[in-house]
This record gives sequence, C-alpha cells and structure tokens, in this order.
Amino acid sequence: MAESDHSRSRDYPYSSGGWGSVKAVAKILAHEKAPLKGTKVLIHQNKPDGFACVGCSWAKPAHPHAFEFCENGAKATAWDTTSKRVSPDFFARHTVSELREWHDHDLEDAGRVTAPMRYDAATDKYVEVSWDEAFEDIARELRAMRDEPDQVVFYASGRASLETSYMFQLFARMYGTNNLPDSSNMCHESTSVGLQKAIGVGVGTIRLEDFDHTDLMFFFGQNVGTNSPRMLHQLQDARKRGVPIITFNPLREPGLLKFANPQSPTDMLTPAHTRISTQYHQVKVGGDTAAILGICKAVIAADDDALAQGRARVLDVDFIETHTVGFDALARYVRDASWRDIERVSGLARDALEAAAREYIGANAVIAHYGMGLTQHRLGVQNVRMICNLLFLRGNIGKPGAGPSPIRGHSNVQGQRTVGITEKPELAPLDVLAEQFRFEPPREKGMNIVETFQAMIDGKVGAVINLGGNLVRSVPDRERIEPAWRALRLAVNITTKLNRSHVVHARKSYVLPCLSRIEIDRQAGGEQAVSMEDSTGCIHGSRGVTEAAAPDIRSEPYIVASLAKHTLGAQSTVDWTRWIGDYGIVREEIARTWPDTFHDFNARMWTPGGFPRVLPARERQWKTESGKAGFHVPEMLEEDPDMPVREPHALRLTTLRSDNQFNTTIYGHDDRFRGIKDSRMVILMNERDMLARELRAGDRVMLETIADDGVERRVRGLTLVAYDIPEGCIGGYYPECNPLIPLWHHAKESKVPGAKSIPVRMLRDV
Repeated sequence: MAESDHSRSRDYPYSSGGWGSVKAVAKILAHEKAPLKGTKVLIHQNKPDGFACVGCSWAKPAHPHAFEFCENGAKATAWDTTSKRVSPDFFARHTVSELREWHDHDLEDAGRVTAPMRYDAATDKYVEVSWDEAFEDIARELRAMRDEPDQVVFYASGRASLETSYMFQLFARMYGTNNLPDSSNMCHESTSVGLQKAIGVGVGTIRLEDFDHTDLMFFFGQNVGTNSPRMLHQLQDARKRGVPIITFNPLREPGLLKFANPQSPTDMLTPAHTRISTQYHQVKVGGDTAAILGICKAVIAADDDALAQGRARVLDVDFIETHTVGFDALARYVRDASWRDIERVSGLARDALEAAAREYIGANAVIAHYGMGLTQHRLGVQNVRMICNLLFLRGNIGKPGAGPSPIRGHSNVQGQRTVGITEKPELAPLDVLAEQFRFEPPREKGMNIVETFQAMIDGKVGAVINLGGNLVRSVPDRERIEPAWRALRLAVNITTKLNRSHVVHARKSYVLPCLSRIEIDRQAGGEQAVSMEDSTGCIHGSRGVTEAAAPDIRSEPYIVASLAKHTLGAQSTVDWTRWIGDYGIVREEIARTWPDTFHDFNARMWTPGGFPRVLPARERQWKTESGKAGFHVPEMLEEDPDMPVREPHALRLTTLRSDNQFNTTIYGHDDRFRGIKDSRMVILMNERDMLARELRAGDRVMLETIADDGVERRVRGLTLVAYDIPEGCIGGYYPECNPLIPLWHHAKESKVPGAKSIPVRMLRDV
C-alpha cells in the first residue's frame, strides 16, 4: 500500500449523516442487487407496525421519522434482503477447506443460506439434509451427552427475539445446564455487574423522553456515529436547545463532532450542520477512571469551598444522605488523589477536567452515555461504578433527564437477559420456572464466554448450539480457540448467512438457515410477530414485511422448538409444536414468568414507542444489598493492571469498528470516517510515536502481545496510518486484532474480554 493511499489519514472533512450516508445506503442496496426492494422495505424499519432493525438496539420513538433508519441500519437490512443465495449447489462447488481461505466479508457476501446443511468429512463439503434428519441427528448427539449436560453450551446472539430467547433458555435448563453465554458476555457484562451493584438493576435508567429534560450529556467510549447513528437525531434536538455535550474518547470521531440530518432539506442543501460535542477530550486508552475521578475531585473541591464560604452546596446532600452509602470513603479517596497522577493516567490536563466539572456543576439533570470503550477493560466494572459515582454526587439518577445510559450494540442483547438468557442462576427465576413447567432447573452456575472457551481448550466442552453469531471470529485468542472448536463433537449453527464459525467446523457441524426478522414468518396459526427490548428498556413488537429468501428456511422459534422437542421428548412438559404455531402462547408464558413487566404482553407489544420494563432505580428504589445506591472506591487509577510499565516502547492497543461493519459482519473494506480505503489491516498511530520508533506512515509492522504466559500472539501484515490518537495508544480493527487478546485478559468480576486496552509491542514486518 502506497503512502498516498491512506497511510496519512485526516479527519473526515464532512458531517456525519448527510450525503455521505445517502451515498453509502445507495451503494450497498446496489451491491446486494436489491435497490427497489430494499427501499420499499426500509420504509417499514423501526416503525410501530413494521420490523425492528436487526442491527443496533437504540430506542424506537412513538412518533417515528418518515425514514426511521440510519446508514448502518440500512446496511444491515440490505445485507439480509440480498438477492444472492448460498444454495446446496454453492456448497457442491466449494470445499470447506477452500471456503476457509475466503475473507470474512466474502463468506457473508455470498448470500443467504437456503437449506439445512451437514458437514461431510469424506468430501470436505457441506451436504444438504432434510430438516427432520438434521433435528433427529442433532438430538441423538445431545441425548448421548445428557449424563453430563454441562459439556453442552447454548450460545445466544443478540439478534434473537424475546420469544426465541425464552424458548432457548428453557430448552437449555430442561436439558440440564445453565451454560447460557450470550453477546452481553462480550461487551456490556461489565454494565450488568457494575450497575447491579451500584443501583440494583443491571441496565440503564433513561428513556427517550429524558432527552427533552436533560441539561447536559456526557459521552464516554461510545462512537455514536457508527454504533448507534439514529441517536444523533435526539442529540441534534438537544443541541438545538443549548444542551452541552462533553465527550471523552481517544479518537476524534466524526459522529461526535458534527451531524447533518439526511432528513432535513436545510442540512442536505446547505453547508448546515449541528455541532455535537461542545467539549471533546481525547483521553488516553485506559484513562477513563482517572478522567472521571478528576471531574469528581473538582466537584467535591467546589463543594468544600462552598461549605467553607457559606454558599449553597454543590453536592446533592439530601440525595447522598437519603439514598446512598459509601460517600465518605469515596470522598477521602478523591481528596487524596493527586492531580499529577490523574493527568498522567488520563492524558488530560487539569484545566480540561475542571472545565468539564464546571459544566456538570451548572446542570440540574445529567445523562452519562457510555459504550464498550468503558466496559472492555480489565477494570471495566470499576469504570461503570465511576460513572455512577459521578452521577450520585449531584443526584443525577431517578429524576427526569438524568441517569446512566449504557448504549447496547446488538438489537436484543439486553432483552435476552430480561427473559432468562444468563449463566448466573441467581438472575433467573428458577423457582417460578420450576412451578410453571413442572421440572427441576439446574442450580449450578453455568459458563460465560471466557469460561466456555477455556473449557473448550481444556477439552471439557462437547457441543455448542450457536443461535446466531460468529463465535470463532468474535472471541479472543483465536489461534488457540480454532483448534479447540474443530475438536468439538458437535456444532449447530442457526444462521442467515455463512461465516467463519461454519467453515472452522467441528467433527460434526450443521448449518441451519433461519428467517431474518425482516421476513414474513408463516406458521400454522398464521403470520407471526416477535418482540425485542431496546437500550432504554422498552419492548417492541416486530413484524416481517418481505417474503422468505427460500421456501426451505425456518424461523428461529421453529428451529429452537424443534431441537427441544426432538431432544427432550416426553421428558418435556412443553407442547413445543403448539408454541411453533402461535408465538402468542410463548408471550403468555413469558408474562406468567415475569408478570410485573410482561402483563398483557400480546396487547401491549404494539404500543407506539414500546412498553417499559420495570426499573426500580428509575424511581429511586434500590434493589441492592444495602437497600441504597452504592458509591465505589476505585481499586486503582489504571484500567489495565497488566500494562508493563518497564517496557519502554510498550503500546496500548484498542480495537475499533469501522463505519462499514456491524460486529463481525464486514460490509466493505473502507472506513469512510477515518479515511481508510480498501483495507482493514491497518494500525492508527500518533506520528510522534512513529518518530520515536524510527517508523513512518505506510510502513508494514506486526504486533506482538506482551504477556508472560508462554503463548506467542502475533498479527502480521499491518500498515501504519498517521492518526490523531494520544501518544502511547494505537488503534486496530476488530476482529482482525482479536488474536492478540489473551483469553485471561478480561474484566475482573464480569469477564468481558479486555479488547479496549491490550499491551503490545510493535515490530517491523519483514
């Protein structure tokens, strides 16, 4: 790659949204050969009578825009409604060994899988089987492992509906295991753990209406322009009424700088745009705890001064005394912390943090948005607790316009937990399920993602039922995981498209094609609908609007129920066939399990804007051990205690997603916002760091993980790109950089892979 291509990146010169988004949508619709069909389908996306986006989980408003989709949502829809097909003839033409050499993008871009397929070792090809043949063979394998049910893992991707997820967790528990890892284990488990301890509920507390009442918003480690672009509409409205937005992010991201609304004639036909961030602080990778601590220090110092001068208090003393525990310990820690250490670790000047604190002090209602930039660290749970510390100081929870706002990625990853997808038995209503379905659920803790793959490496996992997702590609330590995956006795993949987890096959592998959420689901009881929960805890119905990609594709509920029926047989008390015919029956059972949230489920699922789940913390009711919200004293300022301080040229690698991908799905090799063309094998680096290492933009390098566990982890063939990123920090794409993450390099308590701060050294690639 020549230096003139993209080795010297510059800030995206335009606003996010605008004509760039319009062109990107038109391009992918044409690429998927569905421009007219795709346009008609998009009109129904995120509408009360249409389908929920298969991409991000941002809230769906009660009064949607004419086009209630973003660029990435349109890409996800085009990806699913493509006219390309992966039929049995496709598999007859290609061996699995050949497909394993294809790029991830090319595997998914081949199109929709149209028939159930089983790996045939004799020919090294997938061959077509009937649905009954697949179900019975899979069930036979699962029954053979029934004496040791914990060697079977039931993984759920965040795309699965509430109905499918409920059925899936019930199948797993009737089978005899709590091995129910899911997408949340990869990203926001730190939220689930941290918020649960701090406020008694493991999700955020804000809703869309809070945007109309907030006086200030923080952003920490969340790139709204690529991860949840529809949120930019609410941010634009808030900015137009003068609400400040303070951003902390290592990279300058266009979506957090300025936005041109594609649905506004003024924005599209003039140079008009909305400035999103009023303060933008490029915190060092791993420096968020220190940055938040600096704001807290300035706030407490201002309160100390006000108290000494007899002025009105800065802290919300009534909230702290009535609703919290642990303030005095935190205050001592904050007062003792030195500005020198805070500046060193955060990479930010005291003046900058005090400027953020002044805005915070002047606001009555504050929302703190955050993403995986906070959660995917060794001390990711601590980061979440620090967000809560900051909000507690001025009572910014349980009142209009205020609260923690974790931005979830996958479209129903939050909802899956609401209906029982969890490896933690204490979070599932096991006693209720036992009475409801007349069986004894397992009570032992199941395995999360990290534990699953460690057990797989140790030879203790025999089978994985993979409900969506691309596990082989998304997990850390790929060079150790892939051999372990190939040694599995059974891998069952429920999917719309081909991906890496299918071609890195187990000894017996199945690919079972399922309907997309966008497609009409016809069962014995007529056309069916499903539901999901968004990031704000609101639950929505979703109805498919286009015909299935092929006649032999089955719905996710059909596949899960059929696997359960064949495997459990007469031992199950569930009439799975009846459930397949009418998903409304499933929703009635969900309402019996969680009546507070899901009462009248079938009637309320079409409420415009969704109906809210019960969130006690939103009403200042704290379901914690103490009965109050809890302040937390940080363990240390550094978010990555593994970082080797003695190695002079050690770097912190943070993994990134481009504007042309959704999780492991790669729509294209360009990253428009970062100026990258035709490649994802790049490393973004500060030019001063290059100079210190006698490197320059365009050089080819490799990265090597700094660890003392005896395992060599390297990624080669990377090209340096000059970028505005703090010194000592570099950025590279996920999942290409996943081989550098040790499986043990995960968040304490939550075990989320530490993908946002990986200690590496850089070497020339010769």
